[in-house]
Amino acid sequence: MVIRIYEQDAYVFEFEASVTSVDKEKITLDATAFYPGGGGQMNDLGTICGLKVTEVTEKGDDIVHKVPGHSMRPGDKVWCSVDWDRRYDMMMGHTAEHLLFGALKREVPEIDIVKIFIAPESKYVVVDRDVGWDVIEKAQMSVNVSINENLSVTKTVMDRDDPEMENVRAKMERIDGDVITVVEIGDADTAACGGVHVRETGEIVALLADRKVSAGKDGYAIHFRVGLDAISRSMELANKCLRMTEIMGTKPDDAVSAAQNMMHDLGIRTEQLRAALPYIIAHLVPETVGGVPIYSGVLPANDRNAIANASEKIRNAGGVSVLVTKSDTLSVYVSSGSKNVDCAKVLKAAAEKFNGRGGGKADSAQGGVPDVSKAKDVLDEIVRSVKDALERSR
Repeated sequence: MVIRIYEQDAYVFEFEASVTSVDKEKITLDATAFYPGGGGQMNDLGTICGLKVTEVTEKGDDIVHKVPGHSMRPGDKVWCSVDWDRRYDMMMGHTAEHLLFGALKREVPEIDIVKIFIAPESKYVVVDRDVGWDVIEKAQMSVNVSINENLSVTKTVMDRDDPEMENVRAKMERIDGDVITVVEIGDADTAACGGVHVRETGEIVALLADRKVSAGKDGYAIHFRVGLDAISRSMELANKCLRMTEIMGTKPDDAVSAAQNMMHDLGIRTEQLRAALPYIIAHLVPETVGGVPIYSGVLPANDRNAIANASEKIRNAGGVSVLVTKSDTLSVYVSSGSKNVDCAKVLKAAAEKFNGRGGGKADSAQGGVPDVSKAKDVLDEIVRSVKDALERSR
């Protein structure tokens, strides 16, 4: 059985060991400080005899190290080095995750953790429900208080049937064995966890929750940063906020209410534009080619029902409509009551020319183009194709 150095002391990152087995690129050692990953934390990387360790996994009682290009044999003494900067970043992140979820749990007792992900490039906790930024802010403040207090992080083991396990945050169904490793962070959090952590919360330096996104059926992912990365990102976001409030003509402390008012006003204006669409479309002046009227225009809002109704009327009257709407992207609608215009064909060709997509039937097609600034160009391209098709049929 391998001696797991990381369980005894997570701060050991250089060590000597003996090779116990070799299977092509994969080797096992009699002792290792390489953490194989688990509980959402990624595995360690590093070197063995100066060769890169590209993967570390757990297989039964062994830790398997993948070392491409090695020539090691069983019995060889080898010098090993864990990538310490990477490991320490994840130690800070994993400890911070305990604090963050513990703080969220105090704010929203019914919340549950679904999974976590701790890696140098990204750190997040997935919870089973949406929580507002007001809740996240309170939890974040609590975490940073715990960091500032430099609480001790201790690790103990408890029996599964120990009555004190009632006070430990744990998903018992995910834990094998009768002996459970418990990580206690002062009076801030106590949770079952076999990962690697810092010794004192002050080592985390700071935590910043900077993003919340849907995780689909799993719930919501709250992304966070630690250490100097958290401070740097905080300053970056603060500066962006200051620039934004200057543009908005408001004070930083009033930015949220000002943005809410602007969104409210924007919503009203958007609804007004949508309500005006039927009137705008009805007053488009058609251009006639071969006796077929072509109604075209760039519209200031997108309302599928209004556009569908207007397009149907034009199509039923034997005309052609080419309507482009502007929002985050360009939406394009083409309909035709003339058998000489294949809507799907002309839209697909135009959309591809502007890195967009489109499809449908001969008498009706829809598509989109990512570059909103190309609205007039897209419209002109499709109208030109429609005119060409009608001219060729004459």
